[in-house]
Amino acid sequence: MRTTGVLEELEWRGLVYQYTEGVPEALAKGAASAYIGFDPTGSSLHVGSLLVIMVLVHLQRHGHKPVALVGGGTGLIGDPSGKTVERQLLTPEQVAANSAAIRAQLERFLDFTGPSAARMRDNAVWLTPLTMVEFLRDTGKHFTVNYMLQKDSVRSRMDAGISFTEFAYMLLQSYDFLELRRRDGVTLQLGGSDQWGNITAGIELIRRVDGAEAHGLTVPLVTSSSGAKFGKTEAGAVWLDAERTSPYAFYQFWLGTEDRDVGRYLRFFTLLDRAEIEALDAAAASSPEQRAAQRALARDVTRRVHGDAALQAAEQVSSFFFGGLDPRELTDDAFAILRAEAPFSEVEARSLASESDASRYDVLKLLTVSGLAASNSAAKRLLEQGAVSVNKRKIAMPDRHVSASEALLRGGHVVIGKGKRDFALLRVRA
Repeated sequence: MRTTGVLEELEWRGLVYQYTEGVPEALAKGAASAYIGFDPTGSSLHVGSLLVIMVLVHLQRHGHKPVALVGGGTGLIGDPSGKTVERQLLTPEQVAANSAAIRAQLERFLDFTGPSAARMRDNAVWLTPLTMVEFLRDTGKHFTVNYMLQKDSVRSRMDAGISFTEFAYMLLQSYDFLELRRRDGVTLQLGGSDQWGNITAGIELIRRVDGAEAHGLTVPLVTSSSGAKFGKTEAGAVWLDAERTSPYAFYQFWLGTEDRDVGRYLRFFTLLDRAEIEALDAAAASSPEQRAAQRALARDVTRRVHGDAALQAAEQVSSFFFGGLDPRELTDDAFAILRAEAPFSEVEARSLASESDASRYDVLKLLTVSGLAASNSAAKRLLEQGAVSVNKRKIAMPDRHVSASEALLRGGHVVIGKGKRDFALLRVRA
């Protein structure tokens, strides 16, 4: 597998912010080992983490060897970079659980077999046994306080205050780089542009202690063209964990990308080649209303993060809400997503039955039980206005008693609609 050309690939995709002298030569002369650290302060990575993950993916595709470092040790301290206040410290048990969850997410992106097999490392292995005296003697002596105060991650916190714990974080990350060079031959550290100071400190430590050469490369911090912080929605952060952000919500996040950003995001977050992306650029410029570029982006990233079945389910639910998809076509996975996205209730069949025929459901009861109508009178008005549907079939007042056998979909579900966009889901128990 060829190892040349990866820097050019990263640069045309806009994934390079800056790098140290010697990076082009180091990547061109053969398979290099490169690492990125992930902070386990939560049980899931978010979409902002995808940028650096994709750099590891491109490196591996070009024959280099990626190392994903989970900060089981540094997670007990906390990185001050980009933070304005001291973070709450986690217990060792919390950090261990978060590290395991993040490791599972990273395995979706990287190949852990073959000649360029990725490796997972946890810095708790070498940091937790380290004594304070040993660390200060062998590592701390190589850094002056003045040198550390010049770094943005420290200088930006001087007015608000920074504890010695977070002040020392730079040294711990530097020590990680040194250990990974010794253990795995890692010579390149990657990170966001806010990590530049920590990365160059590690390079300096390796030069001083081992007399060896090491390199650093950073990616840009992503913002939208409107100035909004990438990966944030009204509901909060967009997570890679399907329990925290459903595949449907994840898919919709990418589908909602602004026209001005979609070309950049296709380059950042997908593995589509240049010709495909440029064709989508042209389609976005000539027919923006069709949103072909957004759909390609949403499909590619959702499939990579959640898999084919989840992508199909997300697309089905999207077509159900915003298109003409018949709910009878929804898969089990799609119903699972719909239960998370629409108002959902489980009810007994007898609570829905018509007073005159137990084999039929009264739509007035469907409306009130689902919460789409506050009362029978409100439900009647909706029916009289022609605003009600059962499984997307319009229901008029004379047809308010529907056959239970016809109403029940896969898994005993019934979809109640009010207007064009307001739906609720019931699961009927016999």
